[in-house]
Amino acid sequence: MSFAYFWIFIFLLAASMPVVFALLVGPGLSLAFDGEQVFFKTLLSRLYNGMDSFPLMALPFFILAGQIMNSGGITRSIVGFSQSMIGHVRGGLAQVNIISSLLFAGLSGSAVADASALGKIFIPAMHENGYSRPFSAAITAASAVIGPIIPPSGIMILYAFIMNVSVAGLFAAGLVPGLLIACGLMMMTGYLARKHGYPVANRRATWPERGVALRSALPALLTPVILLGGILGGVFTPTEAAAVAAVYAILISVFYLRTLELKALFPVFVSSVVQSGIVLLLVGASVSFAWIITVSGLANTVADGMASVSDNILVLLFLLNIFLLLIGMFLDAGPAVLVLGPVLGPMFIGLGIDPLHFAVVMCVNVTVGLATPPMGLVLFVSAAVSRERVETIALHMLPFLLVEILVIFLITYFPVLSLALPRWLGFA
Repeated sequence: MSFAYFWIFIFLLAASMPVVFALLVGPGLSLAFDGEQVFFKTLLSRLYNGMDSFPLMALPFFILAGQIMNSGGITRSIVGFSQSMIGHVRGGLAQVNIISSLLFAGLSGSAVADASALGKIFIPAMHENGYSRPFSAAITAASAVIGPIIPPSGIMILYAFIMNVSVAGLFAAGLVPGLLIACGLMMMTGYLARKHGYPVANRRATWPERGVALRSALPALLTPVILLGGILGGVFTPTEAAAVAAVYAILISVFYLRTLELKALFPVFVSSVVQSGIVLLLVGASVSFAWIITVSGLANTVADGMASVSDNILVLLFLLNIFLLLIGMFLDAGPAVLVLGPVLGPMFIGLGIDPLHFAVVMCVNVTVGLATPPMGLVLFVSAAVSRERVETIALHMLPFLLVEILVIFLITYFPVLSLALPRWLGFA
């Protein structure tokens, strides 16, 4: 079987065909050209089997939970708590933006949801407080990429499904890298705030005021505690945890905080179903594509090609990061994981890299790609909210991208940063 499907896939992507169709049309045309029509039935059965998975049911439930919490206004309680804790420092509103992204990541697991929900709040507010719109959009986009790294994470669920690694272990492995990115962004923001004289957001809140803000945000802040505690403690599986998150979001938004009416749930469910359908169809198509990668021997060819460059694992890891960063500029995180995971994963695991370590390196790489030009989805969301040009925002993002790339190389060459927690919990 030839590799024609891969080049057809690349051509169709360049021609702006939706990824899900390119994943199916490429192999289909290739099989037809090679006279291998007998595999058409297998290709379609893989499409169905790729979606027919109990662990994958976690994605629709997490999407629903994030939509409910966003529609229920829970985002504002997180912002209020963050502002009460750190809003009094120079550049405080930008710091609050980062802290809010960190906390919101434990609810949605989506960079796009983070950039959209928090961008609508922070970009206008930061502009009114003396920040430029491009900088406000840049810090929103840069901090939004924490969303899929801090668990729960849709990207990690996809990777765990297609590469057969522990979802709980991968969630645990993503926690420290996510915190490192948040800390790095805060340090860079502090430096830029002093350099450019950014304003103080508000006076220092008193501890009673912080207590009030904490009580308001507590239901939202308990969400990741309940989910991760239940998963890591063996109380429920990641799929069951996603269902718990959706039910918890309804109880909090509708019955406790009363920020969402029952009749408003219907459009939220419809939106979640549409998003879930898109994601699941993409997963099914990617499973078909991964199958043809395996039977055609492309993964082995790529492995042999990289091995011919160098047999030094440190050099190969460096090349891996550069390659994934470049891919992230053009391909969305989900398709990148689903397409490249089966190609690159076996090679590096075969070289002795821990499967969870490789998984985290890959997931963080493609997630950072969401905020890089020219095709970064988070970048486009921030541009739409701020009404600034993408290239202008990208220019202001350079210091933050430098921080995120530094963290990528840290977790690549110091595996203990991502593996210490999973090992302690018995997952690696």
